[in-house]
Amino acid sequence: MDEPRITTSPGGPRQSSHRLASLSLAAAGALWGTGFLFGKIAFSEMSVTENVTFRLLFATVALLPVLLRTWKPFQGRDLSVLVLAAVVGVPVQFLIQFKGVQLTTVSHASLIIAIVPVLLASGSAMFLHERLGRAEWAVLLLSAVGAVLIAVSTPRGRGAQPNLKGDILVLLSALAAVVMILATKKLVKSRSPFNVTASILTVGTFFLVVYAEIWQPLRFRFSPIVWAAVGAQGILATAAAYLLWNWGLSKMPASRSGVFVNLEPVVGTFLGVFILHESLGLTAVLGGVIVVGSAIFFSRRPGRQYP
Repeated sequence: MDEPRITTSPGGPRQSSHRLASLSLAAAGALWGTGFLFGKIAFSEMSVTENVTFRLLFATVALLPVLLRTWKPFQGRDLSVLVLAAVVGVPVQFLIQFKGVQLTTVSHASLIIAIVPVLLASGSAMFLHERLGRAEWAVLLLSAVGAVLIAVSTPRGRGAQPNLKGDILVLLSALAAVVMILATKKLVKSRSPFNVTASILTVGTFFLVVYAEIWQPLRFRFSPIVWAAVGAQGILATAAAYLLWNWGLSKMPASRSGVFVNLEPVVGTFLGVFILHESLGLTAVLGGVIVVGSAIFFSRRPGRQYP
């Protein structure tokens, strides 16, 4: 009599880990999508520098227990990568991005951020030695066309109107975000993602506060609504989002994780249209579809992973 065969699903624990990583990345993308809305609320009383600085201070305070519990000194090349990620990913990215958000609409800024996964794929080809085929380079160029369509679109409506300068600033901040993600990917290979998150945001906030105090000393008298918006930015759209993102990034190749950034423009655009009553022109919608579609194309490439 033959013994019954016991079958196991291939990669069970691995598949479970992949699902948890996907949920973590998806939650991070959705939380990032709320940041632009909260920023618009804060801009009613705060300057861009004040908003960004207080947002990161809230995030740093929330991450302080994580930093103390997981502390591990950075040395040598890791220290250089940490400083690069902190400076480019915090003061540079956030100041440029939210100056752009102040000038343009939440929906436009959100759609432009959708280009991050495609820029991430391009960056991986240049810095992480991932090969891209002709079709992939063609999609990269197509996504750039999509970003241009979003930037030049003029919606018909009486609500808030987009601004070309603001759109360009948001696009530049997307480049800074990619630098931060690639640097973070290097660090989480040998360190706890929670330690990396807390360290990058803490060091970056230090440089941000120094910049703010030199160029625009901070004020503290704001309404409770504005403080609540900034607190939500710091705790939800920054501390929680980056912890979830970097944990997921440590469990999944960056080429696969990039697609979850697209939840940020989806959530951000939804909030901009339905809460702030912004309108989107047909050209912006077309550009958004191209950018999001390009990102999905890259996220679903079979067999393409970072070394």
